[in-house]
Amino acid sequence: MTIARLSIIAAAIATLAACGKKPEEPAASASQPAQQEAAAAAKPAEATVVKIGHVGPLTGPIAHLGKDNENGVRLAIDELNAENFQIDGKPVKFELIAEDDQADPKTATTVAQRLVDAKVNGVIGHLNSGTTIPASKLYNDAGIPQISASATAVAYTAQGYKTAFRVMSNDAQQGKALGEYAVKGAGAKKIAIIDDRTAYGQGLADEFEKAAKAAGGEIVKREFTSNNATDFQAILTSIKGKAPDLVFYGGMDAQAGPMVKQMRRLGLKAKYMSGDGTQTAEFVKMAGNDADGVIASSPGLPKEKLPGGAEFLKKFEAKYGPVQIYAPYCYDATKLMAKAMQNAKSSDPKVYLPELAKIQYNGVTGPVSFDEKGDIKFGSITIYTVKGGKWETTSFVGGEMKQEGAAEPAPAAPEAKPEEAKS
Repeated sequence: MTIARLSIIAAAIATLAACGKKPEEPAASASQPAQQEAAAAAKPAEATVVKIGHVGPLTGPIAHLGKDNENGVRLAIDELNAENFQIDGKPVKFELIAEDDQADPKTATTVAQRLVDAKVNGVIGHLNSGTTIPASKLYNDAGIPQISASATAVAYTAQGYKTAFRVMSNDAQQGKALGEYAVKGAGAKKIAIIDDRTAYGQGLADEFEKAAKAAGGEIVKREFTSNNATDFQAILTSIKGKAPDLVFYGGMDAQAGPMVKQMRRLGLKAKYMSGDGTQTAEFVKMAGNDADGVIASSPGLPKEKLPGGAEFLKKFEAKYGPVQIYAPYCYDATKLMAKAMQNAKSSDPKVYLPELAKIQYNGVTGPVSFDEKGDIKFGSITIYTVKGGKWETTSFVGGEMKQEGAAEPAPAAPEAKPEEAKS
């Protein structure tokens, strides 16, 4: 074998050895772990989901009121999410779970159980007293805070449930204001009363009757209907025979609109009066020209007089159209529930419930704090009359007037001694 051939073989062996050699790993940088930690810290923390339930009639004759309430909650939740609301320094995302109770007590308990099973952190609702009261037991048993912005029956907070709250005046206050105004303001001496047999309608009518009698009025007839009725000819004919100066109706606008039209067709010239269930834009639309002169009350200040009313109405109407009645109160209820969670540094119902009970909050509807029963302190009532197809303020009873301006959470203050509910 020649020297040249040996050289070729040696070169080939060296090449094969080189091909089989693994490339050396680059030395790890000492700064890599620190860089990874910094990247993890810079990544936004995942938001905790906080579920807020809302329940009201979204179908049926008063669906316009249920949707109005829901939109008040929705606006508040959208704003909380937009401002990157935090609880205990951690981001949260509020999620609305809306349910339709059809203004029916049995359906109300079914959907209330659905919210309990969904482990909602709080509930705004229900709309009607007749649905709020039976549902409140389920929320109480589950320890879930509930704030109603529209259920005015005294019985709701009289049950003693620590989870039940209300951000507007109750029917003891409203019925008293209506009964006194009927006699002293409207000059009625002979009064007929109709109610729809619901917890709200009958409860309000009872309180009205008590106050009207105390003011010197005479109740010449007491009739009842249902919250699904549309024909009132028989009871109105019976009432006409008693020649009342004023007819009071305890119930909602869906019945009040047709009722006042039928009154006028029968030639019954008595004044017509009702409560907050009738003091709506929808009632004026339904009653048409017959709405003029109708008197009704509503808890709280007139919308345009609310401390944060102008700004709220601008935002709400741009998204959802005209406010019916309770949307500002649903908005406040949602915001103050979130504030209670923030104060407690927890969205856990059992942790933030004590903070909710002692909260002091300045909302668009005014100052909100609760007495030992869960009723709002310093509740007010406004009396309205329809003139020229519009509700106009007639008188104002009770409450605490504040200067108009932007609403913001009230500064921390010592807890006040609970005030007895006016019931």
